[in-house]
Amino acid sequence: MIMFENSKSTVMEYIMGFSHSGKPVKDLSRIKRLLHAVGDPQERLRFVHIAGTNGKGSMAQMFSEGFICSGLKTGLFTSPYILEYSDRIRVNGENISQGELEELAAVVKKAIESLGGDKGFSQFEITQAIAFLHFERQSCDVVVLETGLGGLLDCTNVVNTSVLTVIGSVDYDHTAILGDTLEEIAAQKAGIIKPQVPCVLSAGNDMRVVDVVSRTAAEKGAQLVIPDLSLMKLGESGIFGTRFEYRGREYSTAMGGYHQVLNAMSVIEGFWLIKDGFELDDDSAAMGISRAVIHGRAEVVSHSPLTVLDGAHNPDGMGALAKVIESSGKLPCRAVIGMCRDKSIAEAVSKLIPFVERFVTVDGFSERAESAEVLAEIISNAGGKAYPAVGSIAGEIRKMQNENPDGLCLICGSLFLVSDVLHSWGQDNSQDRTEFDGGK
Repeated sequence: MIMFENSKSTVMEYIMGFSHSGKPVKDLSRIKRLLHAVGDPQERLRFVHIAGTNGKGSMAQMFSEGFICSGLKTGLFTSPYILEYSDRIRVNGENISQGELEELAAVVKKAIESLGGDKGFSQFEITQAIAFLHFERQSCDVVVLETGLGGLLDCTNVVNTSVLTVIGSVDYDHTAILGDTLEEIAAQKAGIIKPQVPCVLSAGNDMRVVDVVSRTAAEKGAQLVIPDLSLMKLGESGIFGTRFEYRGREYSTAMGGYHQVLNAMSVIEGFWLIKDGFELDDDSAAMGISRAVIHGRAEVVSHSPLTVLDGAHNPDGMGALAKVIESSGKLPCRAVIGMCRDKSIAEAVSKLIPFVERFVTVDGFSERAESAEVLAEIISNAGGKAYPAVGSIAGEIRKMQNENPDGLCLICGSLFLVSDVLHSWGQDNSQDRTEFDGGK
């Protein structure tokens, strides 16, 4: 019997009735109890498990597209959602349907009631249980699984049937939870490495990260591969994508920025490691990389005026975004920026300041958003020119576009801001960006 009577709001009210993070955890026993109560669907699935401070969402999309191109039924679990809750749970690029979401949420609800109605679970754990049930029901050949936070104690780390683990760029973020040092953060990310399961670590990481991940892989008997930058030749690169050569083969990314080349190289190595097990052809990785597009990753939402939407929110991500701006040439850049107060704001914005002539700061897109006034002060103290918004976010974006018609208009600082902006204009993958293009 379906407990949610075809009501989207009722399902979401139930899920949102749990806290964002749940009660603090010291192990994975809580998620194990929940998944066992719904039948341990994860035991009958194969996973490509991805962690990292930055890049994991882009790599997940590249892997997913590559598997789909190879004819594999592919599940994809990502976070956070950008347009709607269901876009976190996809099979072959299609969001979980409302009917399936209601039915599986009811299964999870019943399981939690059998455990005493424990409200200590997190929204993420509830979502993960729904996702695993959906992937099993859909008979997925492979599931691309993105961690939520960290790795070692992240509830996705309950899986024991990974065929590949991937660790992207590792940098300072969520230090209150993951640790104050790069070594501590790297150890959390490396926690997804499984015994005898191959692992890819993205090129370009700090040697402290390489040392921690290498040591963990050796302890687990896991083959570790780090892409070789000396075998990469960079071609044309810019906001609209990059062409490059790796190991003698040409590739192209649909997403802009040099950092996407590093992500792509990890995907290439990952496909080679599991090629035989999935009977993947040689074109799988190339096709996936060329087709992967994700909201808020140097996303061009208008060509006239040139407007880019990016959700980078930590120093490493902002550094990558700065390189994207630099690759646009000498276009004057202005930005509408909003950030969450729990981020390393000063260090992050310092990466952008040399490339942005003027910031307008905004808030109101998330309960965690730093106030526009405080954010403007932080940017000003770091050496930038920043002014709090006097109008709505949409109004400030239009004003920026009108004042900088021949330059680069940037909307950045948070994935929550990305979601807010896309929703405010009613954007989705099938619609023209007429609002961003000034109605042209």
